[in-house]
Amino acid sequence: MTLRELSQLIGLGEGQHLEFKKRVPGPERIAKEMIAFANTGGGRLLLGVDDDGSVVGVKDAAEEEYVLRRALTTHSDPPVAFTTERIMVTKKRDVLVVMVPVSGTKPHFLVHPENGARTAYVRIEDMSVEASREAVRLMQARQHPRDVLFEFGEKEQVLMRYLDSYGRISVTQFASLADISPGRASQTLVLLTRANVLQLHADPKEDYFTLAYHFPEK
Repeated sequence: MTLRELSQLIGLGEGQHLEFKKRVPGPERIAKEMIAFANTGGGRLLLGVDDDGSVVGVKDAAEEEYVLRRALTTHSDPPVAFTTERIMVTKKRDVLVVMVPVSGTKPHFLVHPENGARTAYVRIEDMSVEASREAVRLMQARQHPRDVLFEFGEKEQVLMRYLDSYGRISVTQFASLADISPGRASQTLVLLTRANVLQLHADPKEDYFTLAYHFPEK
């Protein structure tokens, strides 16, 4: 990547596939960002670029990469794969471009060393947010794909009529609408998404589902 290409990339601003950091932050924080990229659509992390897009560079790119790898070894399960490219911006400073592909082994989890808890993250616009239970289940199911069988009963018919009228529904809304537990609502929505009837959309407040297909207008 040339300096001009780097400048053009920075000009796009932070978003779903691009994050700026002056340097590697705390190990859990940087692992969360990398995990979110791997669990979503991949992305690039620019080390040596401030939040406002100012290029400040890092003094020791090799040290930054070492700290990054150590953070992922400790806090990512399974470890996130990535590659790096060093772009010299001055004689003493570089920008380290960290490229994270979308993972073939997702979900990746952030491991909290104080209690061993594991949390998956996804990327929504320019934020790395905790993945919903439904998003995690879908990622896990796609690692072991198999035919999905379900019975299209009364609650599914209620769901389809609601989506036909309102276009989207959350787990909470479906549980209330069908008078079932949130756990059963979640299970039903995930099953229908696995069957390609519904599509999951990540949202910072609450994930929601839409129909995965559209009937042609008459």
